[in-house]
Amino acid sequence: MAVENGEWIMRGMEWNDPYRIRTWQELVNWIKEVGFLPLFANEVEGFSVEEHVSDRFWWTGDREEDPWEWREIIAADRQVAYGKFFDNKAGFISPEWLPYFANFRRNGYDFDARWEDGLASRREKVIMDMLTDKDEDGDVIWKEDQILTTDLKKMTGFGKGGLKNFPGIITGLMMQTYLVTVDFHKRVNKRGEEYGMPVSVLLPPEAVWGYERVTSAYSEEPKLSRQRILDRVKELYPQAEEGAVIRLIGKSR
Repeated sequence: MAVENGEWIMRGMEWNDPYRIRTWQELVNWIKEVGFLPLFANEVEGFSVEEHVSDRFWWTGDREEDPWEWREIIAADRQVAYGKFFDNKAGFISPEWLPYFANFRRNGYDFDARWEDGLASRREKVIMDMLTDKDEDGDVIWKEDQILTTDLKKMTGFGKGGLKNFPGIITGLMMQTYLVTVDFHKRVNKRGEEYGMPVSVLLPPEAVWGYERVTSAYSEEPKLSRQRILDRVKELYPQAEEGAVIRLIGKSR
């Protein structure tokens, strides 16, 4: 996605191109095949959803053809993870590759351990506390409540006169893979009527794919998990500039 003469220009394939992705199911299959994928075009040419779909239907609301609508369907389908994972921008990660992202981005820390070591902020903690709980033994369990982010913001004390930068904190937690987007719903007014644009629902990935699976790469050094991710991008796009790949994936912590 680029701006030319003040207009947003989408990069995409010709309508009749046999390699064009035509449905959200095809997109999910491709994400699983490549492992992870940004939503929009970036410095690594070809490494995005945008460049492999048609540019005709973006933001049309057509559930069959619009890739912006597909992201809502895919998030709710939960075959792959959706969130802001690439340089604070949206993308997808397959369950196969999610453990490597979690190990690298979290540096081997569960959120509670990060908090106890003074590495997490209070604003991050109030959000994570709203989406997690403790069992009788004091172990963390992950809620599955469908809380709209608009409600989550109010419930955690963000907003006018309260805590600041809710969008930035949420993005940071997604970049660390502590949160993913699992659905979208419209808000409901006092008459029970839906209104406005769909709003995201967030959960820890452990609530979707299970703790054991999400943390299954904790046994290896985070820098090794990072190298696996970098090597995968280089394998798929050998001409990519290394600096561009690092900007998408992130530096070693």
